[in-house]
Amino acid sequence: MAAFYTLELNGVSGTSGTTGTVDGLPVIKSVATLGSQARLRVARGSYTLTGTGVTTADTLNIAIMPSGAIFQWGQIASGVSLATSTVAIGITGTTGKYRAAAVFTAVDTPTPFGVAAIMANQTPLTGDERIIGTIAVATLPVTGQSLVIQMVYSNG
Repeated sequence: MAAFYTLELNGVSGTSGTTGTVDGLPVIKSVATLGSQARLRVARGSYTLTGTGVTTADTLNIAIMPSGAIFQWGQIASGVSLATSTVAIGITGTTGKYRAAAVFTAVDTPTPFGVAAIMANQTPLTGDERIIGTIAVATLPVTGQSLVIQMVYSNG
């Protein structure tokens, strides 16, 4: 039976999916630059859905992920259904980088998100990223409830 290696263990040839033995490979890497055995950090953006409604022409400034960060996953929670409003989470120019535009109707249920290709990316950010939420289809509700978006990343 073949043994396959993850990107974090580098495989025998440094390529994910290669086969071989673990001889000579450390069980825990001495550095966490690829996210293996790394410390997790959380950048959080919390909003109270009151006052002026966030419309489809608006963006939410959520957080800054610093240079050197590797995205692990995100989490969204809301005290009210966002109904038909869609929220994409990403950066200017790639608004769905971390979460494609979608409705969010779960109430008080923290829900993880992440694009697999981005979560599997082992290249640390080369510069700070301003994480934004892009609203489409309908204005966010104005109910006084909270909307919380968390970005979980590692940076060694």
